[in-house]
Amino acid sequence: MPHTRYTTLISAETLAQRLAEAPHSTLVLDCRFDLAAPEAGAEAYAVAHVDGARYLHLDRDLSGEKTGSNGRHPLPDRATLARKLAALGLDQGMQVVAYDAQGGMYAARLWWLLRWLGHDAVAVLDGGLQAWMTAGRPVVVDPEVLIRAPGNFVAGRALTTTVSVSEVEHNLNTHAELVIDARAPDRYRGENETLDPRGGHIPGAVNRFFKDNLTAEGRFKPAHTLRDEFSAIIGQVPVHSVVLQCGSGVTACHNALALELAGLQGAALYGGSWSEWSADPARPIATGPAP
Repeated sequence: MPHTRYTTLISAETLAQRLAEAPHSTLVLDCRFDLAAPEAGAEAYAVAHVDGARYLHLDRDLSGEKTGSNGRHPLPDRATLARKLAALGLDQGMQVVAYDAQGGMYAARLWWLLRWLGHDAVAVLDGGLQAWMTAGRPVVVDPEVLIRAPGNFVAGRALTTTVSVSEVEHNLNTHAELVIDARAPDRYRGENETLDPRGGHIPGAVNRFFKDNLTAEGRFKPAHTLRDEFSAIIGQVPVHSVVLQCGSGVTACHNALALELAGLQGAALYGGSWSEWSADPARPIATGPAP
């Protein structure tokens, strides 16, 4: 079991068995967060978390510096993030398991970021902390139950691709890439926008709400279901010509994970997403349900 690599999802039962057999073989990272209350995740972690898990904060750890025009959660500096992960005990090739309590929306960000750093032995806990507790697994308060020495992890060749805002702007004319927006349908239409300067979506972008990747129980849908659903959206467009975006480059990673599960690899992430796009009033926007 400790030698098995997980690169997409891991179940609560499998994680528990792995931690029982070889606790030092896996680095568990708690990614809980709340956009409306940025310290809520850290506070929840302090109350209870998976035994041995360490906490990573979306704003402070999983995002870079904001300039006012590069989005709400710009990608972090690769070397800085790699050092943070090594300080938590990450070694080259070590299994990482990320979890949250929000359907994987923040854990998937870490999953994508680690692949961006060249580390593919990373999986999201399917069903999150809820699945862990429903399975009768213990949660603890003490974050130092499992003491780790600093690891030797360094960033390597990226296993994911990104596109810049200029490339997305260029695509308005070429239509060479299909942009998929992971936000809720109302925000895509330009309604109920409370997070970003303007409501609407990038002209030509289609909507795939990230929560549509989940079952009613909060677990990812089967691979064949995800493949059918995404294939209906993508059509004949090659996956490497798909660009994933959302509000700030977070839930787009959930769609990236769903595509990976579906066997549809190669989509790129537009990290700045709508929060970067809408910050410039010169950039066009579309509203309503149509691309």
